[in-house]
Amino acid sequence: MYKLIAIDMDGTLLKEDKTVSDITKKAIARAKKRGVKVVLASGRPIEGINRYLESLNLIDEDDYVLSFNGALIQNTKTKEVISKNILKGTDVAYLYGISKELGVNIHAFDKTGCITPKMSKYTEVEGVINGIEVSEVDFNKVASDADISKIMMIDEPEILQAAIEKLPKEVYDKYTVVRSAPYFLEFLNKKSNKGEGVKALADYLGIKQEEVICVGDAGNDLHMIEFAGLGVAMGNAFDEVKQVANYVTSTNENDGVAEVIEKFILAC
Repeated sequence: MYKLIAIDMDGTLLKEDKTVSDITKKAIARAKKRGVKVVLASGRPIEGINRYLESLNLIDEDDYVLSFNGALIQNTKTKEVISKNILKGTDVAYLYGISKELGVNIHAFDKTGCITPKMSKYTEVEGVINGIEVSEVDFNKVASDADISKIMMIDEPEILQAAIEKLPKEVYDKYTVVRSAPYFLEFLNKKSNKGEGVKALADYLGIKQEEVICVGDAGNDLHMIEFAGLGVAMGNAFDEVKQVANYVTSTNENDGVAEVIEKFILAC
């Protein structure tokens, strides 16, 4: 019997218009009623997740959420932090230098919200979808000891792809690097990814690996899909995600998450 289901948001739980269908809402409510832990696992900051937690009634004292691709795990009601592995201002300086060499835009997340040395199309997208403040900041002046949740290179897909192909090998040695969208490349603490996040939460709750379902669509979901007892790729998932999944469900536009819950939780 599965006891925890971790669900990615964009491209998975959310339809293209960033809403959750009534069918999926009802399936999640039924799973929760059965005692299954339903956990949103997103690359978003918590500010971009809260309204969905509320609409899905996932804000009780025994509910949890993974934000920043697992860099932060916390209780949704008490805000107690279960696990936190983040970056520092020195990482901003390092990656900013590389971004300039590669000709790609960059932004990061600190305690104020999203910061960027130069406003760009996809930084504006980040602010809008998460409902957070975006500020232009001189990255050369970010304090070396500043807490940074994650750093992202963001640009048109073809520009970003060209940059990825030229990234120094040492970048992959220093960070967890995941592509969460064609225009988003994310850099996390080496100890952080959704797989490590789900594992940490499962261990905290006393839930076994084989009792975990993880559902996602993009490169930042690979780690948790590989970790899960049942790894599920959306019908609209990246090909590399489908290749490692145990099951491929319907698309986000066709209630793929609800299908998984019905088939593997409610029908059992």
